[in-house]
Amino acid sequence: MSSASTTNNSEIMQKVARFCAYQERCKSDVRNKLKLMGVDKEKANSIINELVTENFINEERFARVFASGKFKMKGWGKYKIYHALQSKGVPENYIKTALDEINLEEYRLKLKSILKKKEKELKEEDYYKRKQKLVNFATGRGFESEIIWEVIGELRKEKE
Repeated sequence: MSSASTTNNSEIMQKVARFCAYQERCKSDVRNKLKLMGVDKEKANSIINELVTENFINEERFARVFASGKFKMKGWGKYKIYHALQSKGVPENYIKTALDEINLEEYRLKLKSILKKKEKELKEEDYYKRKQKLVNFATGRGFESEIIWEVIGELRKEKE
């Protein structure tokens, strides 16, 4: 017997509502949580719809908080944030809105800070190999190549 069949609807709803109230969640996060609880797909969809109606789940709000947090706390670039939100099934228009809210100047400063820190860690002596390592690092963090090259150029000018 699954754990969901021994737990009534209101108990499941309370648990999942607390899960959503603790931090922003998207539908796929909640769907995964319900699956772990042994809730069948039809019941899960019903619960998710109710949570959306009661504003426990709001994918636009989730996208904004997620993008802001991953950028500010983890130093992720827009590509990495975009793909993470996309993998969670967040609608494209919400992803675009969330990414558009990232301040371009803060974005450049974050990238510059990340690259300065990484540059200090590099042991490579050859300038071009160092530069390529920085580009690869920033690309892996999800920053766009155009802005990476601009910021690397600024860093070089600062050193001169």
